[in-house]
Amino acid sequence: MINQTEQDFLERLQDSYGSTQELAKILDMGVEMLFYLEENTFHRQDVQNVVAALRAVITVLRD
Repeated sequence: MINQTEQDFLERLQDSYGSTQELAKILDMGVEMLFYLEENTFHRQDVQNVVAALRAVITVLRD
């Protein structure tokens, strides 16, 4: 069972993106874009942490 905060999040998400699957596609594109960053823009570990977080969110949205 989802709580009110989760319900509010899902409603906002659907208003903005139409579905969790659509947001997952957009986030997945963001992950792909990170591969084209120029060197020394960010610390490698910071970028890896962002990618890991995005992939976790994408996985949840696709379920």
